[in-house]
Amino acid sequence: MMRPDFRDPRLLLLALALILTLLALAAPTAPIKSKSFDTLVVVDITGSMNTRDYSASGRPISRLEFVKATLRDFLAGLPCASHVGLGVFSERRSFLLFEPVEVCENFAPLAGAIEALDWRMAWEGDSRIAAGLFRAIETARELKTDLVFLTDGQEAPPLPFSGPPPFEGRAGEVRGLVVGVGGYELAPIPKFDDSGREIGFYAVEDVPHDNRFGLPPPGAEQREGYNARNAPFGGTVALGVEHLSSVREPYLKSLAEKTGLSYAHLVDGPQILDAFEGAAAPQIRSAEFSLRPPLGAAASALLMVLFILLPAYEWLVAHALRRSRSVR
Repeated sequence: MMRPDFRDPRLLLLALALILTLLALAAPTAPIKSKSFDTLVVVDITGSMNTRDYSASGRPISRLEFVKATLRDFLAGLPCASHVGLGVFSERRSFLLFEPVEVCENFAPLAGAIEALDWRMAWEGDSRIAAGLFRAIETARELKTDLVFLTDGQEAPPLPFSGPPPFEGRAGEVRGLVVGVGGYELAPIPKFDDSGREIGFYAVEDVPHDNRFGLPPPGAEQREGYNARNAPFGGTVALGVEHLSSVREPYLKSLAEKTGLSYAHLVDGPQILDAFEGAAAPQIRSAEFSLRPPLGAAASALLMVLFILLPAYEWLVAHALRRSRSVR
């Protein structure tokens, strides 16, 4: 029986690959300091978010569906030890679904919760964007997180002449991002019946085109049917394009500036992640780095050398020797 030659490089490679594989199976970790983020993500689920002005795989999809796909990429790009909470916006308030949880350990339930977001979760038909954003900022402040607020910015009913409500918080106290969702061209808003079946699109007569709360705008006395007491906004119904929708970017930028947040238009997940990292406040935390992937990769590389590269090298050397002998 022949004794193994411990100087044989193939035996050494095999032994080293075995040792690295056993170490990888033991799942060792190393402590590191890493950058992470804590954020509250709030998604507008009002009716205009059903507008189909995005596309995927060659077919049009709604703003809400595109937001959900984007947020999955956003989660996947966040470093481990980051924490994400989720909320939805409808009517005039943002509702917290769950407080922030660690993204890597909870990626599957986080992705599942995002996938389950639906316009049918909305509790009212109104969409008072400014009030919802201000409430989301207050919630993020209470949770001590940054904020990502995704909306198309379409107020329904439209803002009164006096404009949005005042922001009573401190600008910049909460950092983060207002994300404008939707295309820049006006598009029809799908309409649904009480059973949730799509029955067409909103028409001009289906929605209010002005807001008649508060003081009337200058020149209202020139409108047809004006009466200072009974019809201070005039006696005719206003018509406009509120039955159509596009991202209200100038309005959202003004809200972002007023609250100290940054603004970005939604293109895809990596772009929003870059914009968020530039606007948010990173946390430096101690984390455990798993050594299993590099150990496994090193073992695989040694086996590749042993069973592919080394035999190929030996064959090339032998082939060269045979050629040199035939030449002689």
